[in-house]
Amino acid sequence: MNAASYKTTITSRGLEYKYFNSLPRDSKPTLLFLHGFPSTSYDWRHQVSFFQEHGYGLIVPDMLGYGGTAKPTDPADYVSSLVCRDIIDLLDTEKVGSVIVIGHDWGCVTASRLHNIYEGRFMAYAFLAVGYAPPSPDVTYEQLLAVTKQLAGYELAGYWTFFTEDGAETVLLDNIEKFFDILIPEDPTVWKSIIGPTGQLKQWIASDNKVKPSTYITEEERRIQVDALKKGGFAGPLRWYKASILGLEADDVRGIPTSKYQVHQPVFFGAAKRDYVANAVLNKMSVAKYCENSTVHEFDTAHWIMWEAKDELNRELLRWLQTLGDNLSLSSS
Repeated sequence: MNAASYKTTITSRGLEYKYFNSLPRDSKPTLLFLHGFPSTSYDWRHQVSFFQEHGYGLIVPDMLGYGGTAKPTDPADYVSSLVCRDIIDLLDTEKVGSVIVIGHDWGCVTASRLHNIYEGRFMAYAFLAVGYAPPSPDVTYEQLLAVTKQLAGYELAGYWTFFTEDGAETVLLDNIEKFFDILIPEDPTVWKSIIGPTGQLKQWIASDNKVKPSTYITEEERRIQVDALKKGGFAGPLRWYKASILGLEADDVRGIPTSKYQVHQPVFFGAAKRDYVANAVLNKMSVAKYCENSTVHEFDTAHWIMWEAKDELNRELLRWLQTLGDNLSLSSS
């Protein structure tokens, strides 16, 4: 991704955001890409080059806590209403009226809240690995663990407990190469025993056990991503989890009316069939329930669809975008 295409801006709450920006051509709409944990805008490198060639406008931020964007340490700064306001500020800075948002992982949660709070700014939504996530103000973390264990046969989010412990950021940073290996394992089923169940990730990191990493990213790509995490640290990224565990996120979304839960705009959901945390079946159920105009494509990948199946993803997203029509309302106001 061309460093010259990056900009910085200060949002209305005084936080600096760094983002990649490319203007559209031939009346194409603008695509807003939102990454998740533990990443930066670099996650979208394959999509940026592809859709830039096809004339789409692009806004690709380093999300709060990551890369060149501010890294506040108060979990309250990471609740959805504030992060969404930041994203709207980016669109306003670029004088972009409405866009198509594409999220992955936590980026899908932000995309979901953008719909709930600022529906009029978005023409369509694409969710990768994690599906549309309606607000759930009355579901506790303990209930989430119990329900997912009942439905999937094992806990899906037990690693959140470790992520929200004091000192977790230091443990991850001190073992960053090992942690990166478990993020992209050659055998994705190990997530069922190492990532999902409570206590297992922390225990595995402290052990001498290893996993073989996948080869769908190059050594250079890995080094860029690891170096970004070393530079930025994990304190910011883990605050997303703390905001949820502490109930701050639940309180933040409690005021969203249920009439805003349903998605009427077109939705693309890219399910990762071999993702053993963002369970494809459960996420497809959410999309089917709340998204009345959805296109679902199943990828035979683990969590990182945009790397492992980059060409297939680009092709399917482009096909979906073309079904929406290239003459969607212009993204520049």
